[in-house]
Parts: sequence; structure tokens; C-alpha cells
Amino acid sequence: MSRLRSLDTPTAPRHGRGHTLPLKVGTRGSPLALWQTQHFLGIISGFCPVLRDAEAFEEHVISTEGDRVQDKRLADIGGKGLFAKEIHEALLDGQVDFAVHSLKDLETELPPGIVLACLLKREDPRDAIILGPVCGAPDRRDPLACIPQGALIGTASVRRQSQILAMRPDLRCEIIRGNVQTRLGKVRNGDFAASFLALAGLKRMGLEREAGLLLDADAMVPAAGQGIVGVTVRATDVELHELLGAIEDREARIVATAERALLGALDGSCRTPIGAFARLRPDGTISLTGLLARPDGSYLLRHTAEGAAADAARLGRELGDRLRREAPADILA
Repeated sequence: MSRLRSLDTPTAPRHGRGHTLPLKVGTRGSPLALWQTQHFLGIISGFCPVLRDAEAFEEHVISTEGDRVQDKRLADIGGKGLFAKEIHEALLDGQVDFAVHSLKDLETELPPGIVLACLLKREDPRDAIILGPVCGAPDRRDPLACIPQGALIGTASVRRQSQILAMRPDLRCEIIRGNVQTRLGKVRNGDFAASFLALAGLKRMGLEREAGLLLDADAMVPAAGQGIVGVTVRATDVELHELLGAIEDREARIVATAERALLGALDGSCRTPIGAFARLRPDGTISLTGLLARPDGSYLLRHTAEGAAADAARLGRELGDRLRREAPADILA
């Protein structure tokens, strides 16, 4: 369906109205990112007959700082947007026509000139725990009991860390980075007793069987946008924006709007554990849960709000404001 090339050096921007084939799509180079890009291209080519040609698209693999630095937390190397900065630059420079992202990796406020044109149907947003050889068999009545006392858990997410430590204060957490396969390997090798991965990524890679435990979103509040693939374009590119809008999943847009509005109201750094998860009900209302915590799990604040789907942005802002008002001053300092 698409040709693949690495975008290592800048090329001249393309100007003028309209587009010539192949359309250039920007993506990270991880196996999951490439899968998501191919999934998106399959959807859009099925919708638009002129794009069904095998040469209609050209993938540009763009190396991001978040991919290159693997031994530090994201907060320690610049915080938000580390998986998108270079992709945004390529988009604004005209090196690519659109870009495919995991929505949870995108900043709440995109750079000027870039818009979130399309969201695909959400995959299962729950967090999964990968269990290593030292763990026992999970017990439905007490799932976390299978992890030994004082065990070392690998995670680079302060959101996950705060919630697991609130449930099991005896556990220890250290940084684990890398793609899905790298993290699975570190648990299998015994570097960590267990680790976290988003179930959505495991399912997309055909690795759902690796999930030793699934944590319900009420027990482990997901990250805003978890399980959703988003596509960005230049704000001036009306033609592509309209095309992408035609394949967007309405429910994904509604829940993402609520979750990202909550995140924006809190404006927390990558050092602040924040969770946001919205559900769209059959009657057209949404339920939004927000979480704010200390990284060590010593304090968790969780609230849920409900409202009309049309008010998703307002609901998110108001719930975010409530969490901010009620949280101790040090959490968002």
C-alpha cells in the first residue's frame, strides 16, 4: 500500500494548492507506530477510491527525541510532545502531508498551524500488567496478590506508578523505556517482576496474550486519549482536513475532547500523575473520570462528572478545575 523511507534530512517544502501522489505520511518508527499508520492508510484508501493505488502513499519514518533517549523519564528530557516535535516540524515544513500519532503522545495544545483532523475508533483503553516469572497466578478476588512483596515494577509513567503504589505501597518502581517488544523482553528476563503496557498496543500487535492482568478503568484511570489514533495536518490544508474528517469516529472525538479538556485545565507536567477517561452512553451523555495524584501514591484525588456529549469540552474543563481546586498545592506546583 505504501512506500517506506527514513526522513533524516530536510527536503524543500512543497507549496501550491492541491496534492500530487504519493501523499507523504509522517510516523514514528516503532513497530506499533508503523502498524497504526498502516491501519489508518487502510481505512482512508478504502474510503477514497483514488487512493487505493499501491503507490498512493509514501511513509516517512521520523526519529523523535522521545524515541532516541531511552534511559530517562520523559519529564527529565523536556516533558510533553517529545514523540511529536520533529513530526510537527516536518509537517509545517511541507516534508509530509499528514502525520499519524498515538493521541496520548500529543500535547494538549498543538503548535500553531497544526490541527487534529481525524480520530480513529478507540481500542480498549485499559492498562495491562505484564507478569514476570516470579509472579504467581492471578486471583480474581485479589488480582495484585500474585506480585511478590517488595517486587520491582517497571514503568516510565507517573500516572501508573502513583496508582499501583496506592494499591500496593510495598512495591518499588523504576524506569522502563522502549517499544512493546523491548519491555516484554525485560520482564521475561527478570529485570523487572512486572511492567505496564496499554492493552490497545498489545491488541494491535497481536500480543494480547502477554497481558497477565487487565486493570479496569475504574481501578487504574487511563491516560487522556489512550487507545485512540489521531491524525494531524496543516491548518491551511483544507482539502486534506475535509477528507480526513469524513473517516473520523464520532465517539472517539467526543471522549477525546472531554479528556483533553480536563488535561488542559490542569496543565500538569509529565511529573504530575493525571488520568482522564470518558465513556459515551447510548443516551448521548458522557461520564468523565479524572484523577490527580502524587507520584508516590500517598495521595489520590478522583472525581467523576456527567453531562451531554455536546458539552464535552466544558465538562472536561469544569472537572479539571474542580480537581485543581481540591488538590494539595504541591501536586501542581
